[in-house]
Amino acid sequence: MKEFTPTQTVKTEAGRFSQANRLAIIAGIVSLAAVVWFYGFVPRYDSDRGMSVFAWLKGNWNPTGDYEHGMLFPFVILGLIIYRFKDLREAAANDKGSFVGLFAVFAGAAFYAIAYRTFQPRVAAGGLPFLLWGACHFLWGWKVAKILIFPLFFFWLAIPLPSFQQATTHLQLLATTLAHHGSSLFGVETRVEGTTILPVKGDWKPLEIASGCSGIRSLMALLMISAAWAYVAKIRLWQKVLLFLSALPLAIIGNSLRVISIFVIAENGDAKWAATTWHDWSGLLLFYPFSLFLLLVLHSLFEGGLPWKKNKKRRLRRELVVKQGVSKKEEPVFVAGS
Repeated sequence: MKEFTPTQTVKTEAGRFSQANRLAIIAGIVSLAAVVWFYGFVPRYDSDRGMSVFAWLKGNWNPTGDYEHGMLFPFVILGLIIYRFKDLREAAANDKGSFVGLFAVFAGAAFYAIAYRTFQPRVAAGGLPFLLWGACHFLWGWKVAKILIFPLFFFWLAIPLPSFQQATTHLQLLATTLAHHGSSLFGVETRVEGTTILPVKGDWKPLEIASGCSGIRSLMALLMISAAWAYVAKIRLWQKVLLFLSALPLAIIGNSLRVISIFVIAENGDAKWAATTWHDWSGLLLFYPFSLFLLLVLHSLFEGGLPWKKNKKRRLRRELVVKQGVSKKEEPVFVAGS
């Protein structure tokens, strides 16, 4: 009778693991190919029913719909997955697939079937994270799926909402009010007619707070940034939620300062340059630096210090604990009478 040595047993188990891993990878590639086909090549949506889901999304990620930041989402999601790649490898090695993931796959397939029958690409797009997440759960288990919950469902923020432009009206009025009162703090007197702000003493032309200046574009982009920031931050869950929700007041304040700066420059400098060049570049040069700085301040308050310094201290503490553990194990143990 042939006997297996421990070395042969280890090799057998390693072979089984590698074979199962290869099958999971093949199944994952086949599943991904099916998703790409149905979402990227099957025409069903838009007014002429000639667009796939991905084509419809790309067509709606534009400045007109205030979702031009949508093109960044695939890269952000990929970056979040790469950020946790080491954890994903460890989780995949220490867990196995579960049939529970098929429930999420069936839910995603139901979303797509409903969308296909009702010509609603938003519904199909909303089901995509269920398909991908459920497939990962089925192939690699709960530990992998747990890590991928946020990166995959983060995609929901990239789906253009219906009647989105009408929802910006309140922000437009709020931006007008804040710009009117805020300008007076800098010595610029204005009066308001609807969403148009006119000078009281200055000779610059009236400026209208259009829907694009309401701050909705900045808000949606900042929501994307704050969500990704909160995900990678080493803070508690409730602090992550607050960091994400802080995007709303920060976007309102930052956009108000941007609009106020236009009126101040128009009053005290070149009105044409303020309404054109500075209007186009103030978001990049004023809004985002200001908003990201306040996000950093809030994160630092939660951390109790600057995040990169705290992370460095954590690494040093972890290394010290590991070294102390190793040194204790290496200490010789003397037994009485030996």
